[in-house]
Amino acid sequence: MDSDALPDQAEIIQSLERDREQALAQFFQIVRPRLKRIVNFRLDYRLSGRVSESDVIQEAYVRASKHLDNFLSKQELPFFIWLRMELHQMLLDLHRHHLDADKRDARREKLFGPTGTGCDTSMAIAAQIVGQVSTPSRLVEKAEQIAMLQQTLEQLPELDREIIALRHFEELSNLETAEYLGIEPSAASKRYLRALKRLKEIMDMVNGDGN
Repeated sequence: MDSDALPDQAEIIQSLERDREQALAQFFQIVRPRLKRIVNFRLDYRLSGRVSESDVIQEAYVRASKHLDNFLSKQELPFFIWLRMELHQMLLDLHRHHLDADKRDARREKLFGPTGTGCDTSMAIAAQIVGQVSTPSRLVEKAEQIAMLQQTLEQLPELDREIIALRHFEELSNLETAEYLGIEPSAASKRYLRALKRLKEIMDMVNGDGN
């Protein structure tokens, strides 16, 4: 994984304490492809054309720079996991800003249904699956497909949906997933295998391969 290029935690902390701006820029660049993958997965598809991936990444860097003291005060938290937490909070704020405005637009709500204001994991997974198995010519068609699949995914426990998102779509390691969720690695591994089996069943159903 791209995270293999990062120094160990002690070296990261030493570099940040010695020259925080230069070190942060260097380490951020190393994990940029991974953060980009997270943005591509988590950014609500309804914001397409309004919010660019590059702008989100740049804002994440600015936020990390402002909050770097928080990381240095909790040195046991892995650097990448901390960055991912900062990115996630920024995405939450971004969705609230844009989608709250959409909630006040009755015409949009009629077309796309009630708009959430967070990083909805089941919607993100549904959007990824729909994007992989079909290319609707109209956004309304895609929205309807995503909404139907989202309802199916809601049958999975919340933790299972999150583990699928982190491992399968964001491509975090099992250890990173466990650290982010605050559970034991063995528990994360078992839940992922079980949840992934159910996800594959859902994808087969969407593809028309199910019984």
